[in-house]
Amino acid sequence: MLTEKVKDLFTQQLSEWELAKINYEQLSRVRTKSVDFGNYEVLVQFNPERIRSSAAKVDSKSIETRPCFLCKVNRPDQQRDLPFDNNYTILVNPFPIFHKHLTIARNEHCDQRIRNSFPDMLKLAGELPEFVVFYNGPQCGASAPDHLHFQAGEKGFMPLERDFLSRKFTERISVKSGIELWLWEKYLRGILSLRGKEMNGLINAFEGFYGQISCMQPDKPEPMLNIIAYSDQNGYVIHIIPRKVHRPVQFFSEGSGQILVSPASVDLGGVIITPREIDFNRINREEITDIFRQVCFDENELLVLLKGYL
Repeated sequence: MLTEKVKDLFTQQLSEWELAKINYEQLSRVRTKSVDFGNYEVLVQFNPERIRSSAAKVDSKSIETRPCFLCKVNRPDQQRDLPFDNNYTILVNPFPIFHKHLTIARNEHCDQRIRNSFPDMLKLAGELPEFVVFYNGPQCGASAPDHLHFQAGEKGFMPLERDFLSRKFTERISVKSGIELWLWEKYLRGILSLRGKEMNGLINAFEGFYGQISCMQPDKPEPMLNIIAYSDQNGYVIHIIPRKVHRPVQFFSEGSGQILVSPASVDLGGVIITPREIDFNRINREEITDIFRQVCFDENELLVLLKGYL
């Protein structure tokens, strides 16, 4: 099974690759705090090694002038790989958030785009049942927007997973061809969730939503989206989080007003990553509320987006 091969890859990499070994060992000393929102919590993680991702320069000029770190020719000699589905390579992420953190990169260098690669994401989720697979759009937290890739981390890390199971924040608004459509309420983040067993049905449902939000953001290379996917005994669960902006105003502020947070899938899944201790200490319920409201649609705005889809 692919899961066993991934475990073997981790064992090999943490024994041979000093950088990865040190960074995974340091995860045990990462500080985490919980911010109470009443019926749910948002976790904040102080993780200095994630500064490369949080502060990554992703403008066109910066991308053009740096080598792509996901292309095989530019990877460290110590980084081993595991082939997946002929078109992808599974890598141990050397700057982890999860205790098992993977990057799954397309073999050829091509832009970060989800529309034609969504079936690949579902297949990954199906073959890695112990992991959550996630996608950060090119303007939604991807530090390599020029190279198609997914990431994966072990299940149970993000509060979003258990909050979906609780049914406290979701309403099932339709079932079509075996595909359930759920909308989140009173969660600060407008989220659309799909649940079902049939890949083709999920792909068709995603296509419908993708087309709807594309009409709202015609100037973007693709609709601004973060996607979190995983599988269980009942099929697949897909959480789609449409975005308004890439980074909140706090990211660009100077002096005491700056909070270096660049929200991506994990942050919107309920674990905000702060690479600076000053931000970890400062960030609170009010700041998190403001950041989420800037970058995400609320539930009413999401209903407007979905008007032509439902």
